[in-house]
Amino acid sequence: MHIRYATWCFSYALALVLLVFSVVEGRPRRDGWILKDDSVMWQEFVLLEGDTNPLLAVSNRTHQLPPPHDPEEATMEEFKKLKVNYTQLLSEIDKDLSTGDMRQGRHFPKIMAKAMELLNLKQVVTEVETSVMSKVSCTACKAGVGLLQHYLRAGKTQKDILQIVYKFCTSFKIQSKRVCEGITELFGGEVVYVLERVTIGPEEICSFVIGDACEEVFNPSHDWEVVFPPVPKPTPKAFPVPKEGAATFKVLHLSDTHFDPYYQEGSNADCNEPLCCRLTNGPPQSPGAAAGRWGDYRKCDTPKRTVDNMLTHITATHPDIDYILWTGDLPPHDVWNQTREENLMILKETVNQMITLFPGIPIFPALGNHEAAPVNSFPPPFIQNEYAINWLYDELDTQWRKWLPSSVSRTVRRGAFYSVLVRPGFRIISLNMNYCNNKNWWLLLNSTDPAKELQWFIYELQSAEFSGEKVHVIGHIPPGHSDCLRVWSRNYYTIINRYENTITSQFFGHTHYDEFEVFYDKEDMSRAISIAYVGPSVTPYFDLNPGYRIYYVDGDHEQTTRAVVDHETWVMNLREANLYDYPIWYKEYSTRQAYQMPSLTPQEWDNYLYKLAENDTVFNTYYRYYWKSSPVKPPCDGECKKRMICDLRSGKSNDRKSLCQELESRIDAQTKTGWTHWLYKTLSLSMVLELVTFLFRRGLARNIMDSVVCALITWWRSGKVMECLS
Repeated sequence: MHIRYATWCFSYALALVLLVFSVVEGRPRRDGWILKDDSVMWQEFVLLEGDTNPLLAVSNRTHQLPPPHDPEEATMEEFKKLKVNYTQLLSEIDKDLSTGDMRQGRHFPKIMAKAMELLNLKQVVTEVETSVMSKVSCTACKAGVGLLQHYLRAGKTQKDILQIVYKFCTSFKIQSKRVCEGITELFGGEVVYVLERVTIGPEEICSFVIGDACEEVFNPSHDWEVVFPPVPKPTPKAFPVPKEGAATFKVLHLSDTHFDPYYQEGSNADCNEPLCCRLTNGPPQSPGAAAGRWGDYRKCDTPKRTVDNMLTHITATHPDIDYILWTGDLPPHDVWNQTREENLMILKETVNQMITLFPGIPIFPALGNHEAAPVNSFPPPFIQNEYAINWLYDELDTQWRKWLPSSVSRTVRRGAFYSVLVRPGFRIISLNMNYCNNKNWWLLLNSTDPAKELQWFIYELQSAEFSGEKVHVIGHIPPGHSDCLRVWSRNYYTIINRYENTITSQFFGHTHYDEFEVFYDKEDMSRAISIAYVGPSVTPYFDLNPGYRIYYVDGDHEQTTRAVVDHETWVMNLREANLYDYPIWYKEYSTRQAYQMPSLTPQEWDNYLYKLAENDTVFNTYYRYYWKSSPVKPPCDGECKKRMICDLRSGKSNDRKSLCQELESRIDAQTKTGWTHWLYKTLSLSMVLELVTFLFRRGLARNIMDSVVCALITWWRSGKVMECLS
C-alpha cells in the first residue's frame, strides 16, 4: 500500500515536470485557459484536450494540379459547334491585319463567310432589337466575345480591334457602311476598355448579358444580395380595394417619346438601318415606302408635329391632371450617330416644352436607357475618366430641379435616382433602371448594386414604413423584362416582397407596348402582392400607334390606399392620320370595363392572367390593346401567347421556368399544342381506326360506317363527336 502511494506520488511529480517542460519548450498549450480565476469552467476542456502531435507525416511530393481554364479552348469549342476551323479563321484575320487598314481591300475569305452564315447575325440583330433572345444569339455572343478576348490577350491595339469589328459589320452587310462606322467608333472604345479589365470568359459574359437563352453560369463576382435592417416584416395585409366614389388623383403617364428632330415626311421609310424616315435615307423606292406626315409604322420615330399635337390634345382634353409620370427615353433610335451634346439638347428642349404646356403641374421623371451617348452606357460612380457619366447626371439635376426639391440633388448627381414626398403619407421613388440593364457593358466590371441604389432604396422604404407612408415606384426598364440583369432583378423582387405593405404601385416604360407585370409572394407563388404597370410609348417605333396613359389613383381621404383605381390608354390611329392629314386622339379602352375586373388589386390581375390563358376571346382583346390597336400587328400563335402571358407573370427576369410552368401547361391544354395532347390524340386515333377495321370485317351496314367515319373526322378537327352522331 505504501509502495503504491509512493509510485503514484512519483508519477504525479513526473507529470508536473513534463507539463512545465512542455510549457517552457513552447509546445502548444493554449495558454490563458487556466491562468485566471474566472476560467475554472474551462479546466475540464484542458483535461480533455486532444493530442497535439501531427498525424500526417512530412511529405515533399508535388501533385499534378488540374489544368487551369483555357479561354482559347472554350472559344474553339464554340466555333466547333459552327463547324468552323478556329485556327484558320484567326490566320485569315491576322493576314488581313498585317496588310494595313482592314477598311480597305478585299472581302473576308470563304471561311469567314461560312462562319458568319452559321452565326446568322441578321437574326442576332433582330433578337437584340426585340430583346427576344434564342440560342442563336447565345452562340454568336460566345464566339464573338471569345474572338475579341483572343486578340486583346494577343496584344492587339484598340485600333486593330475596331478594324476587325468594322470589317465584320460591312463585309457581311449586318448594317450599312455608315452605321457600321458609327457604331464602331461610338461603342468600340468603351467595350474594349471593359473587356481589357474583366476576368471572366465568354460563357460567363454571355450568360450575364443574354440571360435565359444562354445556360445560367454561376459567377461569384456577379452573385450578390442586398442587406435588410433588423426590423421584422409586418404581417402582410390583404391588398385593400379603394373605396368607390372617393377622391382620386388624375395622373398622366408619358413614356418613350423618342422625338426625332430630323424626321422628314416623304423620305424613305423602308431603309436597311435601325432608324429610317430621314433625308439621309434617300428617296423612297415606291410611293408606299414614303414616310407619312404624322409618323410611320416602320422603323421611324416621332416627328415634332406629332409630339406637339399630342401635348396640345392632352392639355385640352385633360385640364384636370394632378401630376405627371415621365419614364424616359427622349432621343431617337439613331444609336450609331448620337453625341452627348445632341442628347442634352433634346433633353433641354423637351423639358422646356413640358414646362410651357403644363405650368404648375408637378412632373416626376425617370431616366431612360437612350439618354446616354452611346446608348445603354451608364458607368457606375467608380468610373471617373473620359467615360464618366457625370455629363448626363449633372444636367439631369439642373433640368429635373425645375420640378423637384433641392434635396434630391445628391442622389440625382450620384446615380440619377431620388425620393420625394408628394402628399403627407404618400411618396414617389424614382429608380435608375440602367443599373439593371444587361446591355450596359460597364456592369461586367462590377454589377454589385451600382451606386448602392438598391441599398438606398431599402433605406427609403424602411423610413416610409416607419412613417406609415405609401410608396409609388417609377423607372424605365421593367424589373421583370429580359433586359434587366437576373441578379439585380432577383434582389429587387426580394425588396418588393419585404415592403409589400408599403409599395402600392409601380410604373415603367421601355417596351413600347401596353402591358403589366405581377409580383408574387416568394414563399407562396399563388399570392399576388404587387403590380407594375408598363405604359405605352409615344413613338410608333415600330408597327405601333402612338399612345399615352391616364391613371386614377386613390386620393386624399381618410381611408385612402394610394392604389390605382383604374387606368385608360389613349391612342392615335396613325394610318388614318396620314391618310386624311387629321390626327385624332381617342380613348382606346378603360381597364376595368374592357377586362371586366372589379378592381385593380394584384390578386385581380392574377385572376385575369388565368383568364388570358384559358379564354381566346379574352386574350385577343388584350392582344389588340397590347399593340395599341395597330392595323399592322402580327398574328400570335400558341408559342407567342405563352411568351406574352409568361412576361405578364414575370416580375423577376430570366426566371421563366419557375414562374411560368403552370400557365404554359394551361395554354397548351387550351391550344392543344402540348405533347400530352398529341399523345392522347394519337393513341385515341389508333383505337378508333381499329374499331373501324373491326366493323368492316363484320360487314355492318354502310350507314353505321358513315356515322363512325363522320365521328372520327369531326372529333379529330374539333372534338364535337356527338354533334356528328346526332
